[in-house]
Amino acid sequence: MKVIDTIALVLMIIGAIVWGLIGLFQFNLVDAIFGTMSALSRIIYTLVGIAGLWGIKLLFTNND
Repeated sequence: MKVIDTIALVLMIIGAIVWGLIGLFQFNLVDAIFGTMSALSRIIYTLVGIAGLWGIKLLFTNND
């Protein structure tokens, strides 16, 4: 796996965990650690969103 693919996958997993916590417990881990919509929280959300878009590419990449 390319490094950028691995980083994107890790960010997507982090995003999935955050959404799981929000859905199950109404607890936003990113906001709890970095503050509600702080600059750092927004950067993290942006990086996770970009990683999700990169994940679309991973769906159509042939890894043979």
